[in-house]
Amino acid sequence: MFDSVLVANRGEIAVRVIRALRRFGIRSVAVYSDADVDALHVRQADVAVRIGPASARESYLSIERIIEAAVSSGAQAVHPGYGFLAENAEFARACDKAGLVFIGPPVEAIEAMGDKIRAKLTVAAAGVPVVPGRTEVGMTDDDLVAAAGEIGFPVLLKPSAGGGGKGMRLVESGDGLRDAIESARREARGSFGDDALLIERFVTNPRHIEIQVMADAHGRVVHLGERECSLQRRHQKIIEEAPSPLVSPEMRDAMGTAAVEAAKAVGYVGAGTVEFIVDGASGDYFFMEMNTRLQVEHPVTELVTGVDLVEWQLRVAAGEHLVLGDLTLSGHAVEARVYAEDPARGFLPTGGTVLALHEPSDVRVDSALAVGLAVGSDYDPMLAKVIAHGSTREEALRRLDSALGRMVVLGVTTNIPFLRALLADPDVRAGALDTGLVERKLESLVRHDVPDEVLAAAALERQLAVRGDDPWEKSGGWRVGEHAWTKWLIDGVEVRVRGDEVSIADKEPLRLTTSVDGTSLTVGGRRYAMARAGNVLWLGADGRAWALTETLPSEAESSSAAGSGGPVTSPMPGTVLVVRVGQGEHVTAGQPLFVVEAMKMEHTVTAPVAGVLTEVRVQAGQQVALDETLAVVVPHEE
Repeated sequence: MFDSVLVANRGEIAVRVIRALRRFGIRSVAVYSDADVDALHVRQADVAVRIGPASARESYLSIERIIEAAVSSGAQAVHPGYGFLAENAEFARACDKAGLVFIGPPVEAIEAMGDKIRAKLTVAAAGVPVVPGRTEVGMTDDDLVAAAGEIGFPVLLKPSAGGGGKGMRLVESGDGLRDAIESARREARGSFGDDALLIERFVTNPRHIEIQVMADAHGRVVHLGERECSLQRRHQKIIEEAPSPLVSPEMRDAMGTAAVEAAKAVGYVGAGTVEFIVDGASGDYFFMEMNTRLQVEHPVTELVTGVDLVEWQLRVAAGEHLVLGDLTLSGHAVEARVYAEDPARGFLPTGGTVLALHEPSDVRVDSALAVGLAVGSDYDPMLAKVIAHGSTREEALRRLDSALGRMVVLGVTTNIPFLRALLADPDVRAGALDTGLVERKLESLVRHDVPDEVLAAAALERQLAVRGDDPWEKSGGWRVGEHAWTKWLIDGVEVRVRGDEVSIADKEPLRLTTSVDGTSLTVGGRRYAMARAGNVLWLGADGRAWALTETLPSEAESSSAAGSGGPVTSPMPGTVLVVRVGQGEHVTAGQPLFVVEAMKMEHTVTAPVAGVLTEVRVQAGQQVALDETLAVVVPHEE
């Protein structure tokens, strides 16, 4: 076994690998960018090496800098985690050239499966069924348009060089196909450095089911059952489980055999995942791609098989024979991904500083969260994974929902309430899944409201905070002989407080007992986690979190949008990739004006009204904040 291993990644996967290394007594070496100087994986590693500025291209995607860090730190091997350089053949080749063991498959396997076109041709030759489509190398935009006409809509555009939903576009008709091709190529080029695309028929009622494989360098390849990954948003997995409620033992054997054959076809070594798209009605399955690395959702397989996949990655890379014995699936496991994103704003990435944190201890939590962690827009928005195991699927779902209800993350808006709503959906409970379920039910799964009781809690907390012994120092709420009403604006809603009475928007007053205990606030018997950043109070309960801006009405400044007419603001913190218009141009309502990118996600910003651009305040490459004004559109009538 190795003496020292460098982990060429960050976040929760780096923490996960470092903990495995610690169990083996192996010295761990972390790498970090300037944005991660205080990150949890840096704190937990035995050694940490700076590799560059916040930009991933100059740090976590820099092969040269990571190799330098490995050599200078005395590491013998490199674990790539997932994402970044995990499936980069040049990185694996550079490790070998530097005398480092790459804890992953051979370069030839990465190249064969990393190119989606070549992968489909390879596994088809091995007898594995593939999705109908066109996979020629070097297809032009015109070729793709022609292929779509041949295949028939809907079609799926996919980058040849990568996965994870990045650059993937579902196109329902010929309208917008060329725009989708342009966008897919741009995102693929930015994510993988290669804008080659392939096109496939989109399977209706599709389920996304993948098979975990493990192979050693001595020719043995086994599968460890399947994972159901059909609950997705924009081709990004949200909740995964093992085993799949759809798959029978016979189907598992057939798909497992196909996955093993696919791995053997490229001489695979290590942990990998063969992904299939399955017709939910017929049960027919088709090869989609092979991820030549550890998967984000690997914990559910570990919990139902009892196999530590990272441990076997290390053993296989060290040359050991794969000895797993008789593999059986025990119980059921479900994983939920916690993202820094706001479902109420179209799942756009968020940011901030973690002010308060509680992670449940009775389930598995793979996390890089820590109080004080700054969450920016430089990297993927996934913060943690919560994984529950039960003897049945129902028990696993119940335990996961309970754990999410007890999780607290204040300071950064997350998708935890959305995850709980999804877990409660009747079709999800029944196992009637497909990759379009989330999109169809989105409106019922996303909550925009701030309950009256939360507004009341915020006003009462503010009232407690400003009370003092000197009545002249009180915030307008003292009169001779009695208290008077104090008015607060909580997120723009007027809340009146007098002693333990509270009235919201002139509703009948309620009398609520209130107490503050350090980082918690109890109002009317309900306990909230609490944290403050300036005049913003964060409250958390039952998995939900609210960022509430508190202002005295007398202090509130009336504000209007920048300029007259319609302001154009950034929907997320990030980088302006494209500026499509110039100052003084006439635009129509809905016309694309800018493309903003954050955490590997692109968002097109459109004109809110028809009019004239009187101001354009940004240029391509500029960093922007959430809700920052990009331009001002003055309507024609003005």
